[in-house]
Amino acid sequence: MLKTLVGSIEPRLVFFPYRGENENPATLGVRYQTVPLTTSDGERLVAWQLEPERPLADVVYFHGNGGNLSVWLPVLASLHRLRYRVLAVDYRGYGLSTGSPTEQGLYLDAEATVRHAARSRSAARPLVFWGRSLGATVAASATRVVTPDGLVLESGFPDKAAVIRTHPVFRALNVFSSYRFPTVELLRDFRKPVLVVHGTRDSIIPHALGRELFERLNAPKQFVAVEGADHNDFLDEGHTAYWGPIVRFLDGLAR
Repeated sequence: MLKTLVGSIEPRLVFFPYRGENENPATLGVRYQTVPLTTSDGERLVAWQLEPERPLADVVYFHGNGGNLSVWLPVLASLHRLRYRVLAVDYRGYGLSTGSPTEQGLYLDAEATVRHAARSRSAARPLVFWGRSLGATVAASATRVVTPDGLVLESGFPDKAAVIRTHPVFRALNVFSSYRFPTVELLRDFRKPVLVVHGTRDSIIPHALGRELFERLNAPKQFVAVEGADHNDFLDEGHTAYWGPIVRFLDGLAR
């Protein structure tokens, strides 16, 4: 009974999707294409491919658990202005994508996305997966399907258990949960360069969890603490303390 109850309410505690699309890159004058994707279990996803002139790298961007692509447009536009070719997907149940989100469903969404990215990329440019918040776990799962040249994990966490360890009720209910979001476990065999980025004032996923994620990775890795940044801050390319280390990491993969 309790397992059934937890299973029924857990998606509503984890995922906060916005349906539809109220803005797209064309709103900002950015050249892009809408990319339809079909998952192995038959869901139809909508992704955006942002196309800059003379791109420096191919970035696959996995957003957090809230909103839709329209909400995350400022981040995608900054990447485009910095000359990174970006593929960003709305998970099932988000934006114009079909279905309803689940942990395993998001991993299937990531699989469809990176398989497309691998087919459409240029071998002359590095392929990078970037995951923000819950998207860090989704990006980690994608490395099991296609191996990128580098990985950016922003505002992520080691696993779900680490996030709820200070919440006695959630910790007790976790026994009956099927959701695990095991970022570290998914990256156990990953050996390409990883950049972990985390705000020092993150009020949703504390900075200490980002540091713990970093410490438990076995790959070549760097950690960037963004002073004063909260979880949902959108920092444009003028914020050099944030973008400087990211650009150096991405550009370093091309050498």
